[in-house]
Amino acid sequence: MTHEGNVHDENPGAPLGGVYDWYQRGVRLLKEGSPAAAAALLERAAAAEPESRSILEALARAQFNSRQYAEAAASFRQIVDANPAEDYAYFGLGLALWRTGDVEGAQEPLAIAVAMRPDERHYVSALKSVRATLRARREM
Repeated sequence: MTHEGNVHDENPGAPLGGVYDWYQRGVRLLKEGSPAAAAALLERAAAAEPESRSILEALARAQFNSRQYAEAAASFRQIVDANPAEDYAYFGLGLALWRTGDVEGAQEPLAIAVAMRPDERHYVSALKSVRATLRARREM
């Protein structure tokens, strides 16, 4: 992540500060319970620094927490595509897909997250829930 100067002068619609400032404020907004505001700011940061995993993960979390599940899935998928060793991104992708209604699609990324971190209870619990939902649907 570069720490650019004041980008606001070059782009009047942009928030004050540079990309790193946007990231910091976005993370703070997310922690303070304002995920939609965080997502808007982090989208700017991600557009300016598309290769930043930190920005993309914060954006995905903000999108998920503000119920932008399809957008969160796309952001988590970007992380997974760039770095297949990111267990949290697989978990986030699975949860986001599940929330969009794609229960079948949620199963694989959750299974990968569990395979990578079998000790992570949240991962295991989510996978069990998805599999139970799929079993229940088949039995109907």
